[in-house]
Amino acid sequence: MSTSSTVDRAFRAALYATTDDALDTGASLLAGDPAADAELARRGEEFVSKAWQRGWQPADLVRIVRRELDDVHLRLVTGLIRAQAPHDRPRGPRWTAQLDALGDSGAASAPRTDRFSRATAVLEAYRLLLRLPMLESLDGAAAEAAGAAGPEGRDRRPESRMLGRIRALLAKAEATGFPEEAEALTAKAQELMARHSVDEALLAVRTHAATVPGACRIGVEAPYEQTKAVLLDAIADANHCRAVWNESLGFSTVVGFDADLEAVELLYTSLLVQAGTAMTKAEAAQKAGGRKRTKTFRQSFLAAYAHRVGARLAAAAEGRTSGLSDDLLPVLASRDVAVTERLDHLFPETTTTRLRGVSDVAGWEEGARAADDAQVEARRRLG
Repeated sequence: MSTSSTVDRAFRAALYATTDDALDTGASLLAGDPAADAELARRGEEFVSKAWQRGWQPADLVRIVRRELDDVHLRLVTGLIRAQAPHDRPRGPRWTAQLDALGDSGAASAPRTDRFSRATAVLEAYRLLLRLPMLESLDGAAAEAAGAAGPEGRDRRPESRMLGRIRALLAKAEATGFPEEAEALTAKAQELMARHSVDEALLAVRTHAATVPGACRIGVEAPYEQTKAVLLDAIADANHCRAVWNESLGFSTVVGFDADLEAVELLYTSLLVQAGTAMTKAEAAQKAGGRKRTKTFRQSFLAAYAHRVGARLAAAAEGRTSGLSDDLLPVLASRDVAVTERLDHLFPETTTTRLRGVSDVAGWEEGARAADDAQVEARRRLG
């Protein structure tokens, strides 16, 4: 019997059925034929390639596998992604960064297991890959954005050093135990973000570059994912981007120009950390006062935090434009139009949702207070 026949029989038994018996049958076939391992791995790379054709990206696969399955499946899928990458076409700096983030520890750190258990895990992972839905393709936006950056590619531009400074500042702000130091560090990072965005717009005008908006997906993880999506939406809107939340798959797609997308990613990550730290401190104070309910407190805390931070970001964004020269304002307006057009192209139909579960007054008040303490504005006007 050929190895291909073994794999085909295992797939027919296990991938298109949902019962444990079917999975056991397929795993038994694979476990009994070690010669089928290479063909099984090749088929896995094909599943990964088909996921790319359906609009998925490396970070998306990692996120869905981590959410739906276990560490053993995550190691298997990351290994497949790395194995498939050399046979794939170039897809731009964001894609490359996602591949780099996979690391090299997958197979080396995997615990030893018997052939049947490994075959079972492989089939479970392949089931998930086989059933992935279609996503909006971000390749077109990425290709246009990379082309507009010139033959050297955006990832070789000197601005990446500034983004490294911003990441370092935010990391220090999140780690310090001194509020005044955190505020100063975050304020400086915000200033660099805003200046980076304006510099990109000015550069496009001076070089007559045909810049276009790109798009990226940012994970919005449970728990309290709805309020986190609201926070991300507010951050995106204030930074000349637009966000669309996919609740069922746990991410938001953010559309905008590259420098603004990077600012949104960095700021969202940092504010989540700051919100989490503030919420833990506020919750401890509530418990010390005899309070026992925590879920509604956290939900309301984060909802208030997102609402208040959104308002502050919007005010800060408006304040930035008031200090800009008149010749730059039409440039920013045209970029906003381009972002909206890209969003409408990717998502011709969207719906709104009502924020649920916000009923705790103490949580709301503490969240609003924490948002007021968060530093979200640049300290000097831009010009």
